[in-house]
Amino acid sequence: MKDPSNRSEENLKARKNRKLVGISLLLIFFIVFFVLSLRLVVIAVGKNVKHVNLNERAEKLYNQTQTLKAKRGTIYDANGDPIAEDTSTYSLYAVLDKNQRGLNDKPLYVVNKAKTARVLSKYLPITQKKALKILSPKDGHPFQVEFGSAGTNISLITKKKIDAKHLAGINFVQQQARLYPNGVFSSNLIGVATSQNNKKTGMSDLVGQMGIEQAFNKQLAGTNGFRNADYDVYGYKLPGKKQKERKVKNGDNIYTTIDSRIQTLLESEMNSVQSQVHPASLNAILMDAKTGKIVAESQRPSFNAATLSGIGKAWTNTFTSDTFEPGSTMKIFTLSASIDSGHFHGNDTYESGRYSIDGKIVPDWDTAGWGYITYNKGFALSSNVAMAHLEQQMGPKTWKKYIQKFGFLKSTNSGLPNELTGKIQFNYPIEQADTAFGQGIEITPIQMMQALTAVSNNGKMMKPYFISKVTDPNTGKTVKKYGPKEIGTPIRSSTAKKVRDHMQDVVYKSYGIGQDYKIKGYRVAAKTGTAQVSNGYGGYASGDDSYLYSVAGMVPANNPRYVMYITMKQPKLTGTKTATQLMAEIFKPVIVRALQNSNTKQTVVKKQVPSVAYQTTTEAKKVLNEKNFEVVSIGNGGTVIKQSPAANTTLAERKRVFILTNGTWKMPRIIGWNKKDVAEFCQLTGLKLESTGSGYADSQSINFSQTIKKGQTLKANFE
Repeated sequence: MKDPSNRSEENLKARKNRKLVGISLLLIFFIVFFVLSLRLVVIAVGKNVKHVNLNERAEKLYNQTQTLKAKRGTIYDANGDPIAEDTSTYSLYAVLDKNQRGLNDKPLYVVNKAKTARVLSKYLPITQKKALKILSPKDGHPFQVEFGSAGTNISLITKKKIDAKHLAGINFVQQQARLYPNGVFSSNLIGVATSQNNKKTGMSDLVGQMGIEQAFNKQLAGTNGFRNADYDVYGYKLPGKKQKERKVKNGDNIYTTIDSRIQTLLESEMNSVQSQVHPASLNAILMDAKTGKIVAESQRPSFNAATLSGIGKAWTNTFTSDTFEPGSTMKIFTLSASIDSGHFHGNDTYESGRYSIDGKIVPDWDTAGWGYITYNKGFALSSNVAMAHLEQQMGPKTWKKYIQKFGFLKSTNSGLPNELTGKIQFNYPIEQADTAFGQGIEITPIQMMQALTAVSNNGKMMKPYFISKVTDPNTGKTVKKYGPKEIGTPIRSSTAKKVRDHMQDVVYKSYGIGQDYKIKGYRVAAKTGTAQVSNGYGGYASGDDSYLYSVAGMVPANNPRYVMYITMKQPKLTGTKTATQLMAEIFKPVIVRALQNSNTKQTVVKKQVPSVAYQTTTEAKKVLNEKNFEVVSIGNGGTVIKQSPAANTTLAERKRVFILTNGTWKMPRIIGWNKKDVAEFCQLTGLKLESTGSGYADSQSINFSQTIKKGQTLKANFE
């Protein structure tokens, strides 16, 4: 048994130990508390933990900034119809992960791959076989798959059609996009805007890439807004803190001068010529003769702005960014300079064919020439030698002064990106003479249009313009207005009228080389051109397809309402039609439609239709042509079996007269015909006509040159 005194000592020792432990724990607690308190004080004062600002982190946790996207401005035609406007497109993807299920265990992945592939192939540019292959990957087990370009840029209409099929696992992502409802429609002038990622915001924005979309990108884009506020974890706005907000400013709207009715016809005629001879390039511009307003403009190659098909070959807007040697259309300005400077004596004669300057030869296009002829006749025959003489007579300084007065070799300040100024070789006498007939000088189409206004507008040169106004979409007010702007008077009014008289000789004189440009009911002033194309090595290409053909025309000649300029580079001519005839297929219907739309008065001369039934086809054409009627011969036979209108009918000259031969009947090209002429043609041939609309034909169901028989149905739309 232990001694009581020892037990008391042990108890005392145990109490002492417990006391020390308690004091130690209390001390440790106070030390920890002090350290934590000190740390909290440091954090509270400094608001930083491991270089992380807690204030900013908290604000980011509860503070949200919402970007308000600006709507890109709309581009309109002259009638106020949209050419380019904002829209939404969709990208499609398919979920394949079988773990994805929704409410009531509903599958959110593709269940029936065969059906899905079949539906997608119906609405997207993809085959059923390829769609099924994408939906059935052999390698791995991807969560989802996409369908490449076929699954992007899907319209809302197509999306709704696919949605209506209730395909499990098929989902869409919405994207901002640009809608071009007219497809190929002055595409290089209007341009395109495509989606690009903004590095600052991380968001995608539409950015103009060419033409008006690029030149006016800042005005069209507008300014994004934002809304900044604090929200709780459930997404509800927290009270007490004022919301910051910057209102969105939508982009300005742009109204062009393009007439959609004329532009649509121009595109159709351009397509027709393009398909016939496949030129390296083809350009056509229609302009108001008095103001410089561009009414229609197109080029080939072009592209479909809606699908971007063909854009890889058509990045250049040739209207302002392509230079070329114009050839004989430059003679309009050589003649103008010669008359205006007092050096032109039209009835004087010269020896055509060849002309030697410092041992260098200037040849006519017919090197045999036409003997000694007047300068008046030389212009109508497009004689290079005549122009070289005129340049020599007025001297290079005077000629160069007029070149500059007409606005060549400098920018027109169109506002479009990458506008070129052109260049000239003018050091030696032969080079100076060459420029008088359009070789050795390079110009742009817009420079040519500007210079032509001086001739069409009685000496006053107008700046070409294609924008009429820019408006604020919120207020409707006009931000900037564009209109006619006179930029010089390179020639006198009397000079311009004399030049137009000479241009009429090109069309109406028996020896004139522009007779293909005659238009029924209107007097035409025109000048054709043929220029050798550079080979890129300081010389000229050789061969039958190495030329740039052109025509500049003004109608009506006495008081022009419209000017049209067409160039066609290196067409593959087949021998069935000349370059002049092909360009006339664009020039005549387009300019006639423009004149009719503007109610420009026609020169009407009425004559009686002669009887040509049972005459030879050749003789019938000759008799009708002498009366100034436009003959439409149907069939390849040698004898006329029927005519319409009937003999002795009073008809305005240059109206169509149909002659039916005893051969195989071929379908003519009726684009541009009025409804009455088409109906008359159908009645004569026994075709049944199904028509829609009114005005002038812009489509035909029976192709040009296709064999036709009585009883067939011809479907035609008129606008």
